[in-house]
Amino acid sequence: MTVTRDVDAEFLSFPLRAVADAALSLARAAGAEHADVRVHRLSTQSIRLRDGAVQSVSDGDEIGLAVRVVVDGTWGFASHAEITPETAVRVTRQAVDVAKALRSLNRDPVILADEPVYADATWVSPYLEDPFAVPTSEKVELLVDYSGRLQAADGVDHVTASVLQVKEQTFYADLAGSTITQQRVRLHPEFEATAVDKSAGSFESMRTLAPPVARGWEYLGSGSTWDWSEELAQIPAWLAEKTKAPSVTAGPTDLVIDPSNLWLTIHESIGHATEYDRAIGYEAAYAGTSFATPDKLGTLKYGTDVMHVTADRTVEHGLASVGYDDDGVASQRWDLVAGGILVGYQLDRVFAPRLGLTRSNGCSYADSAHHVPIQRMANVSLAADPVTDTSTRELISRVEDGIYVVGDKSWSIDMQRYNFQFTGQRFFKITGGKLAGQVRDVAYQATTTDFWGSMEAVGGESTWRLGGAFNCGKAQPGQVAAVSHGCPSALFRGVNILNTRSEAQQ
Repeated sequence: MTVTRDVDAEFLSFPLRAVADAALSLARAAGAEHADVRVHRLSTQSIRLRDGAVQSVSDGDEIGLAVRVVVDGTWGFASHAEITPETAVRVTRQAVDVAKALRSLNRDPVILADEPVYADATWVSPYLEDPFAVPTSEKVELLVDYSGRLQAADGVDHVTASVLQVKEQTFYADLAGSTITQQRVRLHPEFEATAVDKSAGSFESMRTLAPPVARGWEYLGSGSTWDWSEELAQIPAWLAEKTKAPSVTAGPTDLVIDPSNLWLTIHESIGHATEYDRAIGYEAAYAGTSFATPDKLGTLKYGTDVMHVTADRTVEHGLASVGYDDDGVASQRWDLVAGGILVGYQLDRVFAPRLGLTRSNGCSYADSAHHVPIQRMANVSLAADPVTDTSTRELISRVEDGIYVVGDKSWSIDMQRYNFQFTGQRFFKITGGKLAGQVRDVAYQATTTDFWGSMEAVGGESTWRLGGAFNCGKAQPGQVAAVSHGCPSALFRGVNILNTRSEAQQ
């Protein structure tokens, strides 16, 4: 069920058009080749519990006005917290002054890819119940109830619960004539149970696999798309089994990886690697570069022929889904890897011409009015088998001796997004095509191309799920963005398994 909503009246009550008119009129008079105005509001609430008791409830509300200009081929940017036409004029003057001051240092004049004009456009993400309209006491009551179900189980010593909710509203206008108003909501609930072995001085933990989503409060209720009751009922038994599970034997191993784990490997080894700014060195001083450089476009064998990866700013309930990006570009879907070959990058209006393209694919975003929009990740997803709806159970049946990996946990990857290792929430031994209990201390390690080159099969559409994160970091000053990654279950052959306990003792 999808509900068509309007942008909140409170946001629309700000003098958005008057602010834009004041800023753009001055930018035009100053000779700007391009100018855009962005009013950005971010409302947040975080609730955290431990053992059923509230640890913290924090609310945040940030709003600001940002102006970008291109004067004589050079960017200028300025921002302010006050949303008035008078402030917009001052901020625009500052942005123009910044561009003029930097002109002598600029060796690469700004050229923006063309984009159609979108006058009076509005986009609101699909959700049923605005989480900010739900009383905090009601939210706490639900978290206490869910926490209590875990804590009442034998073998569970501690339970943490949290939910982070975000509402993001933006107004964008530029010299070309686009005026775009948008609103989106996202939610991240999480419950974790911990078992403590006091005699051994050790502990194990296990948390829910429900991903963060671009949905409203309905995601946590009885009609949710996620079966909270079932998972909360199963976690204590899984946790108890994990505490007694044997340690894994290191070495090459066949893996069936669940979407709840594979999404993060996609994020780190494909999502970041195909950001064009990273691939040409723009992140080298902070978050690294990429092995997937532009000279390899169209030739790099990223993985096997069954590997088809898309970037998508339009997928329903995706964390990076939006109607238009912060360059005023309409959202799109495009290929990054097709038949195992690198065929595309994620781009904004500045980087598209550098790759020889006439249009951006809409990857510009700033997490605050006080940050410059930069190229950010779309929802990057691995496609399911388009012909056969192969189940996870069927993939497991093809493995004689291997491991089924479920849930994400820790990870490590190098600055070029090439050498990595990932762990998970739980690992099940596969013997003779069937699950044979849990093992522990597991990490899988590979290079990006070796890993995706070992992928023999992907599951069908019924196994495809959206995972994701609220906290993808990038840039200096640092910015945070939310992004989803969809994928099916997948079968990999001969991936190197590490025993993390043994590795830690070396």
